[in-house]
Amino acid sequence: MTTPTLRLALVQAASALDPAVNRDALGRLAAEAAGPDTPADLVVFPEAFARDFGPAGSDVSADAEPVDGPFGTAVAQAAAAHATTVVAGMFERGPDPERPYNTLLVRGAAEASYRKVHLYDSFGYRESDRLTAGPLEPVVVDVRGWKVGLMTCYDLRFPELARALVDRGAELLVLPAAWVAGPGKVRHWRTLLAARAIENTVYVAAVGQPADRYSGHSMVLDPFGEVVAEAGPGSPEHPEVVRAVVERAALEEARRVNPSLANRRM
Repeated sequence: MTTPTLRLALVQAASALDPAVNRDALGRLAAEAAGPDTPADLVVFPEAFARDFGPAGSDVSADAEPVDGPFGTAVAQAAAAHATTVVAGMFERGPDPERPYNTLLVRGAAEASYRKVHLYDSFGYRESDRLTAGPLEPVVVDVRGWKVGLMTCYDLRFPELARALVDRGAELLVLPAAWVAGPGKVRHWRTLLAARAIENTVYVAAVGQPADRYSGHSMVLDPFGEVVAEAGPGSPEHPEVVRAVVERAALEEARRVNPSLANRRM
């Protein structure tokens, strides 16, 4: 069934180092994001919500799980309890027991897993020392007739992944992140999100963990790159839900006015 709108709830919240604490938080925050008074079709949590990265270079393998483990079960239960679809980040056991995948889980109206392709070997970090990159296969899911493409954090800096998702039909790009804070990082975040929206004429919904360690500023942008809704930097003590409604009429109008996808020659 194709719907003219899709109600989004982005949960800007910090994850802890204790997976049990994060599972409890996910259930509580999902109820707030998609409760009877505030229904949502798609609820998105940040990257690494099952267990925070910890200090730079930390070994996270002990807390890696299969996708149907305790965290995956909690995500599925939250989606079922609130008749919604939930996206949340975790560390997934893979073929290398010391270097798990950085994985997004989708549970609810759609079920999928996306393993982060571009690991954060930048700005002095070496994510590939502790994690394994996922396969080079873009993941698009159907949520109430909307084609939703999945990206994670550092993937944002690689326009070819966004374009590959759009070439597979994506109308909304969803990007959970733990965008590390630093000089100019919020400017990079906002600029790159707008660029991905404009160049692909798609909606973009990006949710990050909050300041001070990360950058916050979770937001939804329309296919013209205009900000529909945005949080501030936030704090670990005060989770925030950013709400927006994406509209098919606006998507179609953007692609009529700016038919850049149709005009490609390369």
